[in-house]
Amino acid sequence: MPSPEPGQAEARLRAEVERWLHELGLEPLARADRDGVTSWDLRLDGRRRFDLPVTLILHPSIALIVWVHFAPPIADAYRKSYRKLLRWNDEYPFTKFSLAEDERPVLATEIPVATVDRDELGVALARSLAIADRLLEESASWLWIGGRIPDTSGRTSRGAHLLERYRERLGELVDEPEAGIDPDPASGREPDPASGIEPDPAHVTTPEIGVR
Repeated sequence: MPSPEPGQAEARLRAEVERWLHELGLEPLARADRDGVTSWDLRLDGRRRFDLPVTLILHPSIALIVWVHFAPPIADAYRKSYRKLLRWNDEYPFTKFSLAEDERPVLATEIPVATVDRDELGVALARSLAIADRLLEESASWLWIGGRIPDTSGRTSRGAHLLERYRERLGELVDEPEAGIDPDPASGREPDPASGIEPDPAHVTTPEIGVR
């Protein structure tokens, strides 16, 4: 049987990503296609961190990137914030914390096209949610005014099923975090009303395929 043409193979992979999302119980908010790259915007929850904007970026010949908009932009004068990102990179393998061009902290996972499938995507999303849960206190000062974590006890998580589905592959990431963690609001910038909130997914810009 002849191999499919490049355009057909790329279209098939895009269709597979959408099928995988459906099988994982996830509904994208939006899809965009530009210069051969396709992106899907999601809004997901962990067990503790809610409303996490996530963009999937597919370059059909390179990789599928899970791009988590982890927090609003931080000012470059706050060196503690940068040290925190570097420390998290050491503590959480398989993912990478970095800064987008607008100084927004992002958490990225790159899955090569050669190995990507439904479960690799599911694990990458679940791992991102688990990390966001564990770092809730440490990142609170970036997310909410005064670092005050809102009460989410009455909400239903849009990602808990992923955490449960891939629990064995996530290991200690899904264990309960140690009690008594100091949120240390002074470790990052003091949020203000204009930037101390999660970005609206309607205004999330799709990043370039190269993660810096």
